[in-house]
Amino acid sequence: MSNKQEKHTAKKLAASVLAIIILSVCLYITTYALVMVSVSVPDNYFQTGSVGINLNNGKPVIEEHEFLFEPGMTVTKDFFIENQSTWDVYYKIYFDEVTGGLAKVLQITIMDGEKILYEGTADDLSKVNVKAADDTLRINEKRILTISFHYPEEAGNSTQNMSLTFKLCAEAVQTKNNPDKLFD
Repeated sequence: MSNKQEKHTAKKLAASVLAIIILSVCLYITTYALVMVSVSVPDNYFQTGSVGINLNNGKPVIEEHEFLFEPGMTVTKDFFIENQSTWDVYYKIYFDEVTGGLAKVLQITIMDGEKILYEGTADDLSKVNVKAADDTLRINEKRILTISFHYPEEAGNSTQNMSLTFKLCAEAVQTKNNPDKLFD
């Protein structure tokens, strides 16, 4: 190998090493800049909402021994539901812990004004069977609802000495990002 070739090879090698060093520095600077941009973005705040429902201040809609039901009788009572959430909600009202022979007899209707929200027996109005109400409950909105218990006349004497015990419950979910009214 001649001296001229050696100098040419040395120049190529030096240029290659210099190019590698420059590219490495550029890669380091670019990586550092990307990391700093993606990691350090000040003043971003995330907040979750809360769902809170007040159902009649926790008071029963009908007291034990308040009425002695007989065939043909209807009892109507008012109660309320209030949205204490941080967002509008979909809600559903249902019966839980239902016991007694009248669970399949009494016809129950829950209304919002003239609009029927739910109707059926206490057995029918379970958490699984009941769907969300058609409309939403706005933030801080309080609605007066009406519940009616009707003892069908055709039930006759075969249902004497039967009872009904239940918990009236409400469940709610935020409307935001939930167009299908899904309850978990």
